[in-house]
Amino acid sequence: MQQVKLFKGVDNDLPELERQINRWIRKTGVKVLSISGNLSSQPNAGAGPMSSFAAGDVLIIVQVETEKPLG
Repeated sequence: MQQVKLFKGVDNDLPELERQINRWIRKTGVKVLSISGNLSSQPNAGAGPMSSFAAGDVLIIVQVETEKPLG
C-alpha cells in the first residue's frame, strides 16, 4: 500500500528536520519510494536589514510503500 507522510519545518533548522525524517523512516521500517520538498520564502523577505536571515517554511513529502496503514 502506498502512502505519504508530510513533514514541516523551517529552513534555518534543516538538520533537525532531516534527523526527524530519518528517525521516522527507521522507526516505521517503510520502503521510501520518493522524497520531494518545497521551500516558501518569508512574506517580508527583502524588507529591512535582517530579513535575509528570516526563516522560510519547508514542506517535505515522503512517499512510502508499507504493508499496513500508517497511524
